[in-house]
Amino acid sequence: MDTLPVPFAAPAGQRIGEIWFEPPPQLDRLLVKYLFTSEKLSVQVHPSDAQAPAGASGKEECWLVIDAAPGARLAIGFEDEISRDEMRAAALDGSIEHLLQWHPARPGDFFYLPAGTVHAIGSGLSLVEIQQNCDITYRLFDYGRPRELHLDDAIAVASRGPHPAELRRSLEPGADAQLVDGPRFRLDRIAGPPSSATLARYSGPVLVVPLEGAVSLEGVRINPGECGWAADLDLVDFRDALTSLVAQPCG
Repeated sequence: MDTLPVPFAAPAGQRIGEIWFEPPPQLDRLLVKYLFTSEKLSVQVHPSDAQAPAGASGKEECWLVIDAAPGARLAIGFEDEISRDEMRAAALDGSIEHLLQWHPARPGDFFYLPAGTVHAIGSGLSLVEIQQNCDITYRLFDYGRPRELHLDDAIAVASRGPHPAELRRSLEPGADAQLVDGPRFRLDRIAGPPSSATLARYSGPVLVVPLEGAVSLEGVRINPGECGWAADLDLVDFRDALTSLVAQPCG
């Protein structure tokens, strides 16, 4: 995108599609990204831990929509069960995007994608993505762009049915929400300081992403559009925060 939602700004004449934050060693199993789309992204899928190459992790991920143009959509899973042969044929002729289940996307919508979920992000969206720290992506279809496809690998790991409805929801404004509780990471959206229940769920290092208002980590102010980390959640000062995300790996 060349026009980004506040607080982001693209340099004149440049487009920004992705911002990511290198995690500290204590939290290197997790990655936080902001994604900004001005066109449809490829139809793709990621392997699980068991399916990933030796020495690599798989990729479970989730998205929180922070801004959306009218009519913006996300594709997650298929409308109906399909076979591997049907998936391959649809990837080759481009009809695969019409077999996917496209969901309207609005600010506050949350989606969890287990590894193996075939997905695509439509245009006009700004998302926060929390994911396992894995860069393995198998592309099934890329709208004619000259990038490599990975049909054999993708079809081998892909789930071939609909995305479970319980893995997506619209968040109530200004309220705490427990978003993910395993198996690979936990994630909460909190309004203001964390409750005692939230504090009890988190022990040890955490990533903190302020969405509205700012947090302070050992005297360092972390603003919306940034990501910080702390050795423990109770060391974070949330007095100036309205809503934030907190995350940490499980296990």
